[in-house]
Amino acid sequence: MRVVVSGASGLIGRHLVRHLREQGHEVVTLVRREPRGPGEVPWDPAAGRLDPARLGPVDGAVNLSGAGVGDHRWTDAHKQLVLSSRVDSTRTLVRALLSLETAPRVLVNASAIGAYGDAGEAVLTEDAPWGTDFLAEVVARWEEATAPAAEAGVRVALARTGLLADPGGGAFGRLLTLFRLGLGGPLGDGRHWWSLISTPDEVAALTFLLEQPVSGPVNLACPAPARNAEVTRALGRALHRPALLTVPRPALRLALGEFSEQVLASQRVVPRALLDAGFRFQHPDAVSIAGWLTGARPGG
Repeated sequence: MRVVVSGASGLIGRHLVRHLREQGHEVVTLVRREPRGPGEVPWDPAAGRLDPARLGPVDGAVNLSGAGVGDHRWTDAHKQLVLSSRVDSTRTLVRALLSLETAPRVLVNASAIGAYGDAGEAVLTEDAPWGTDFLAEVVARWEEATAPAAEAGVRVALARTGLLADPGGGAFGRLLTLFRLGLGGPLGDGRHWWSLISTPDEVAALTFLLEQPVSGPVNLACPAPARNAEVTRALGRALHRPALLTVPRPALRLALGEFSEQVLASQRVVPRALLDAGFRFQHPDAVSIAGWLTGARPGG
């Protein structure tokens, strides 16, 4: 396949592009700077600029663009950036793809389990009710921006990713540093559900969605969600470090502001669509994810 990837320089995008090329796919990446080779195409999603003529024929596209959710405190300005960066990039890419002489067969668009909000003990499959918080609103508008592609007959898969477990970045990169120092432990009371996915499984799932006839919302999270206390205990055991230092809710609020409510949200997500389609996870639970995290090198 000839695949266009946006967000290719991000944590997931770097791994995905490498994997797709290793699998024999031709990959074109969208960049916000001057292109450095024939495999790059410039775009400006905030301004809605992407020249379809620069794309050439496209079989599939993966849209991973969007400002980091937990990179900054949630000021009004950053919340607007989180929303606009996702909606603008999706609209810009969809418009360009539909302007091609032949539209691609598939669009895999990033999304998030933030769609479900804080759901307590409820088991969340793809047909679970929407949440009512800020991230649920972001996901709703993000996914809505793909509607013109679906209406034009493009198969659209909405990849609702859980908490990405990667040793080289994101939230788990920071968590691992604390655990290696013996400073890890449950967050809040530790009873809230965390739905994780390892980077290899994330990349494999995105590739699977490109190649297999799956459409609509798809949860990208391991089949066995675990309580936060179980996850931190598994990390501690894998690193042979204690995991006893509880971080109380007020301290998280002080450190993270409004974003702390997302860290403490309970989301017991099950990847029913992936499992029904025959996808197999390399790391199906917190213990195997912790083992991979602590044994993998950053970027591995």
